[in-house]
Amino acid sequence: MKFYRPLKPFKAISFDLDDTLYDNHPIIKKAEADFIVYLNKTYSELSELTAHQWGLYKNHVVNESPELVNDVSLWRIAILKKIMTIFGIAEYKAIEYAPIAFAEFLRLRSNFTVPAESLTLLEKLAEHYPVIAITNGNVDEKQVGLENKFQFILKAGAPFKAKPHHDLFVEAADRLDIKVSDILHIGDHLISDVFGAQNSGAQAVWLNEHNQPLTGARLLPTVEINHINTLYSLITE
Repeated sequence: MKFYRPLKPFKAISFDLDDTLYDNHPIIKKAEADFIVYLNKTYSELSELTAHQWGLYKNHVVNESPELVNDVSLWRIAILKKIMTIFGIAEYKAIEYAPIAFAEFLRLRSNFTVPAESLTLLEKLAEHYPVIAITNGNVDEKQVGLENKFQFILKAGAPFKAKPHHDLFVEAADRLDIKVSDILHIGDHLISDVFGAQNSGAQAVWLNEHNQPLTGARLLPTVEINHINTLYSLITE
């Protein structure tokens, strides 16, 4: 545990989800691979679609519509529509098929269970503070076992811009009837979580499980921890 500044009193705890309460990288990698197979088998026009092509169109779509980075679900649906039409599916059918295909991706990317230690930590912390989640992701909280573990979950997407923008932190404070400065945010990402929280006025705990350097940080975290369970002793002692 490393302190970069004194931890001040706070009234609520917010968590990032992906790569904070669970290791999201292998989950997404598998989901992406399985999703390409699903598209190949489900739509004859996409039988030869590759992961490389998917990546190219993914970048193309966000370059065309940069605002889509604020909603990863709409971004993926837009990619699907683009690919389907390019590969020969009529536009009106692509508009119908894309949300159906996206629902399958959401199932695949949520095909895991949050580790028991993370669930236990949330329950223990909830005995002392309101616990919420603030995420740029789109995981299905019911499917992964996070239903009823938070007072509420805020996800990026209209009308809220994605972290590091202050929208989600301000909305969280408003719902809790506290100031943003009363929030302690825990997350793995130096920009979306650490910079996003502290630039909005909250305190930030950086979960650095892989001993990454501070290279690229815009603001130092309040505290750095190397394991999520360290959080309980930090907060309650």
